[in-house]
Amino acid sequence: MFKRLLGMFSNDLAIDLGTANTLVLVKGQGICINEPSVVAIQYDKTGQQRILAVGQEAKNMVGKTPGNIKAIRPMRDGVIADFEVTEMMIRYFIEKAHKRKGFFSPRVIICVPYGLTQVERRAVKDSAENAGARYVYLIEEPMAAAIGAGIPIKEPNGNLVVDIGGGTTEVGVTSLGGLVLSKSIRVAGDHMDQAIIDYIKKNFNLLIGERVAEDLKIKIGTAIQLEEELVATVSGRDQVGGSLASVEVTSEHIRSAIKGSLEEITNALIDVMEKTPPELAGDIVENGIVLTGGGALIKGLDKYISDIIKLPVYIAEDPLLAVARGTGIALEEIDILQQMAYED
Repeated sequence: MFKRLLGMFSNDLAIDLGTANTLVLVKGQGICINEPSVVAIQYDKTGQQRILAVGQEAKNMVGKTPGNIKAIRPMRDGVIADFEVTEMMIRYFIEKAHKRKGFFSPRVIICVPYGLTQVERRAVKDSAENAGARYVYLIEEPMAAAIGAGIPIKEPNGNLVVDIGGGTTEVGVTSLGGLVLSKSIRVAGDHMDQAIIDYIKKNFNLLIGERVAEDLKIKIGTAIQLEEELVATVSGRDQVGGSLASVEVTSEHIRSAIKGSLEEITNALIDVMEKTPPELAGDIVENGIVLTGGGALIKGLDKYISDIIKLPVYIAEDPLLAVARGTGIALEEIDILQQMAYED
């Protein structure tokens, strides 16, 4: 009762703390922040550090900073890789979203990957509390994705959602408001970007960075053969001569580069399907599978997976925002929050 009363006087927040992007929603207002999970830190001669930039401004600095500035992605593979910088980033986003409105610090619900250990969950919660949150709830990513995709999670029907984010891919079977089965693998967008970097290096002797690889994935990445292959020009450093060079890369090259990642994601999905109880499996056959996350936007991915598992596969509306939207709904609907989120 006291928590509910406090909530009336604060702007509660929902945070999708992603490896690639962080989205923040204010209760009753929707998404107010959607920025890369990057922090630029400046160091003085004594080693003291200060935040130079956060979000898009910091991402623009990746790979371009002088020696006393570091552009850091504190989240790796869906978990906190740098606790101190993550806390700085969460504090920045909370202060920016909350804008010191209300009489009390905000309650915060944070979406986390299913596969986090208790230590990692505690680290996420501590970061938010140290950044100024009054209470911190955690909700697992497959459930948030299902809610955000509009899946009727409260009904006694089995539904299967696959969320392909930056650091992790989450596969979850929902029924009666809970996760019946779930699996999290650390193969997702970042893994594909690295695969593209390695492929370009091996086949073209060209060194490119993460941002270039990500752009290639977005612009010409495809999971299936296209009638007319897409082409992009990519620039980098020749690893043999050291000179700057440009080459033409096709969607077929990118498809070959990310093939292994897509196979691992599909195998994780098959593994969950094989363990699904027969009653729920029948529902999934009827309902199909829903894809969310940025990875769902890879051209032809729905057809690629459907051809392998022989079931209909659908891409959620606005898949990039599905997890954030689901986390926000959980914050808006307190019964969902109490049922699916949990406090350590």
